[in-house]
Amino acid sequence: MTTTTHTSSTHPASARLEFGASAPKAFRALIAFDAAAREGIDPALVELIQIRSSHLNHCAYCLHMHTGDARKAGESEDRLHMVAVWREARHFFTEREQAALALTDAVTLIAGSGVPDDVYARAAALFDERELAQVIALICTINTWNRVALSTGKVAGTDER
Repeated sequence: MTTTTHTSSTHPASARLEFGASAPKAFRALIAFDAAAREGIDPALVELIQIRSSHLNHCAYCLHMHTGDARKAGESEDRLHMVAVWREARHFFTEREQAALALTDAVTLIAGSGVPDDVYARAAALFDERELAQVIALICTINTWNRVALSTGKVAGTDER
């Protein structure tokens, strides 16, 4: 009798490598970059950026992790549910959060149309240069984490921190 194993791009049939164990220097560097990117950014904004990028990248592992972190930090269920449709639910988010979410969309989907001047200008008007650099760095780190989690087959709900 032959057993057929069905696989998909989101559910590999066999275990994939453990990134941290297989590339410890790269993993530690990414952790350090992530920590540096968060410095001085409101923790609620950090989670909103990470949640939005994880939505766009379809990274269930990171989405589960960061919605859980946001809840632990006191984020409301209403706002968590609205992140995916933030443009249609702007009244749930401050001007700065909206600018950061728009920048997150543009940087995460950068291959489509780059970062439009109006999106950058709005963020630059609401964040000082250091804050803006931190936000961009954070967007870059969550995009990297999403790609690591997706390429190594991380499963939502198995947070290993």
